[in-house]
Amino acid sequence: MLTRPRRLAVASVLAATAMSMLAACTVTSNAATPAAGSASSAAESALLTTIKARGKIVIGSSNDAPFSYIDEKTKEVSGIDIEILKEVDKRLGIPDIELKVIDFSNLLVELNNGNIDMVVDAMYVKDERLEVAAFSDKWYQEGEAVVIPTDSTIASKADLKGKTIGAQPGTAFYETAEAWKKAGEVGDVASYDNQANLMTAVNLGKVDAVVTDGIVAGYTLAQDSTLNLKLLSPYTPEASGQIGSAVRFSDEAFLTEFNTVLNEMKTDGTLLKILQDYGLTEDYFVGVEEGKTTNVK
Repeated sequence: MLTRPRRLAVASVLAATAMSMLAACTVTSNAATPAAGSASSAAESALLTTIKARGKIVIGSSNDAPFSYIDEKTKEVSGIDIEILKEVDKRLGIPDIELKVIDFSNLLVELNNGNIDMVVDAMYVKDERLEVAAFSDKWYQEGEAVVIPTDSTIASKADLKGKTIGAQPGTAFYETAEAWKKAGEVGDVASYDNQANLMTAVNLGKVDAVVTDGIVAGYTLAQDSTLNLKLLSPYTPEASGQIGSAVRFSDEAFLTEFNTVLNEMKTDGTLLKILQDYGLTEDYFVGVEEGKTTNVK
């Protein structure tokens, strides 16, 4: 588990996170040729056959940079999770990716409604989510951060007592915020439906602080100089978790194919290199055995 605040300087364009329930963008992933040793088309799953016939995998994301988002300038799907997925797709012979923008709290709902093939949005693999969908082996790990105004008098978590903090429903960080409220460690919790609104709220003084994804927070602050915000430090994350992708229970055969390739990428160093390209250290990497997911259905 990670035990330090996250600060990133990722050289990429910050995506606008304007949300619609089901806005879509398609990008070519240059993944037309399967790599040697990958899943064989002669014995592939029904979903993989369907995806190849369609010419693309359809994923759901809440459009939060730097994980899985639509680049504002290029209009292409970008991010850490997308780069990992592109490599998996290349090895499986999947040529394209279509991203549907969905509120984070509805991602698993839309998955089970059959509107997407997979959730790819830095989603923590948690026991309650394993009751709703099947998850891949873990891709990497991370934790939360607390964001405050640059001129804030808040110097530690203890200073949040009596304060109003913002968080995004459906995330582990919202659960953390609610737990703090229940324990009397904060005054109140305000809900914001996406990362952009969350950061705007604390920047405009609508809330005293926000608790959110540490990688996203560090990335946003590094890229947007108009925000008069900083990360609370020192701060030890309490909601650290490991990230994976989700499919329907009926598509576990595809999940096996996906995991086979994902673990090849861990073994040959490809996955770690992708993380490092985004400024992440080996602390974020999850090995093959450590990253095994036990699905319950």
